[in-house]
Amino acid sequence: MSIETILCRALPCIALLLSACATPPGSTKVDPPSGPIRVLIIGDSISSGYTRPVAKRLKGRAVVVRPRKPDGTGGENCEGTTKGVREIDRWLATDGGGFDVIHFNFGLHDIKRMNPESGGSSPNPDHPRQATLEVYITQLERIIDRMQETGAVLVFATTTPVPEGGVRPHRDPADVVAYNAAAVDLMEQRGIAVNDLYTFVLPRLEALQRPVNVHFIRAGSEALAEQVAEAIMRNAPAR
Repeated sequence: MSIETILCRALPCIALLLSACATPPGSTKVDPPSGPIRVLIIGDSISSGYTRPVAKRLKGRAVVVRPRKPDGTGGENCEGTTKGVREIDRWLATDGGGFDVIHFNFGLHDIKRMNPESGGSSPNPDHPRQATLEVYITQLERIIDRMQETGAVLVFATTTPVPEGGVRPHRDPADVVAYNAAAVDLMEQRGIAVNDLYTFVLPRLEALQRPVNVHFIRAGSEALAEQVAEAIMRNAPAR
């Protein structure tokens, strides 16, 4: 009998033996989890603009959702950290919870000016911010604590720029820089990934953002979506 014939007959047996040795006695081999990851996007109206484009880009790789209004009529504007500390438990239960990745942002609503008498948004630059920088970071920490309890990978998105010209309600462009810097420091302390949307979009504001408005045109939301989708998959747990 030739050596080639012996090897052809022996190889299947060797492969079977190696397979058996790879699984410890008394245990059952379990395949690693597969299928799309579950992603929750928490954020204000800027994130509302990029949620659907993100879901479209990640179709087949991720199931992307955002919190819904309490009455179930549509996606919710998660606004600032003041609302966040109040609603985070409800948001984390969206579609049964169990998210692999949570992409989140707070900031634009925290820096907007509020009428101290009516309690509503204000165009007056002399009125107080919804949350001072100290309160913003304190509340952001509370939200992070709750999200980390779920075991999800967290990705924080920096707040996008406020254009010059007097947006309504009033927001100072410089506040975005200060709040982002404090938030990024916090994320570094907590080991949380940062998706720097501020730096990404700043050079192209005239082309992507509405005039004297914090919101973006469709091309702007699409550009942000590309960055968000990439950040989600870059930080997603292996499947």
